[in-house]
Amino acid sequence: MQISDNTLNSLHLFYQNQLKDVYEFDEVKSIFITACEHFLKKDRQKFQNNFNLKINQSELISIYNLIPELKKCTPIQYLLNNTSFYNLNFYVNNSVLIPRPETEELVDLIIKENNSNKTILDVGTGSGCIILSLKNNINPSICSAVDVSTEALSIAKLNSKNLNLEVEFIEADILTTTKFNKVYDIIVSNPPYIKQTEKENIHKNVLNNEPHVALFVYENDEIIFYKKIIDLCELNLKSNGILYFELNPLTANDVLNYAKKSNLFKTTELIKDMSGKYRFFRGLKY
Repeated sequence: MQISDNTLNSLHLFYQNQLKDVYEFDEVKSIFITACEHFLKKDRQKFQNNFNLKINQSELISIYNLIPELKKCTPIQYLLNNTSFYNLNFYVNNSVLIPRPETEELVDLIIKENNSNKTILDVGTGSGCIILSLKNNINPSICSAVDVSTEALSIAKLNSKNLNLEVEFIEADILTTTKFNKVYDIIVSNPPYIKQTEKENIHKNVLNNEPHVALFVYENDEIIFYKKIIDLCELNLKSNGILYFELNPLTANDVLNYAKKSNLFKTTELIKDMSGKYRFFRGLKY
């Protein structure tokens, strides 16, 4: 199949034909729209429901040239070194996870429940998408972000610089850290939580490209990261401070039960995401 003309419609049909064995129709369409938005420098609302738009040869070639790597299941975000998260653009590569819509829900929850007179610690920051989005929207007085990966922190620092949002970045292994230097109003984390038994259900564009250290729990204890962060709340979360987690719905109740048994929290709660799964935890400290 060849591209018959320089319209987005013809190029979209070509994308669908080339990628039909890799992705579902709607996934290909989403990838195509993301590529168009990037190279055409237009808001997707202007063309996503009207593919009759004509483009020039240079734009067509740029979008066309992504196909060989897309066929290998390389995520479009890594090919473009860019992703959108909570109305901000983040640089990403395969040193960091591609932020998910569920994480945007977590950020939205925190923003709606808190004001600017806060200090926040983000554990396992990756690209910095959580802490930088919070800094941009509620402007906490102190923002700190921790990650074990030097490569991830370099990406987070780059995003901090590009977005002109100041954050203190700390390189540390949360599993061996006993205390941080500051005490915070909010601690938030989206730690590794995918169980080893779930690997076979993970699409290969994720499995073959995104950093496994940020995805999978390799320890025998599948909620070890949650336990460690809950334990840190004793010394690093203020009285009446709030702990927020993104969860694996399969182990959400285990996290809730550990938090209750810690006797650190006045209230603990599991919160459903938009798909109806228990995806988030909120704990209010004594």
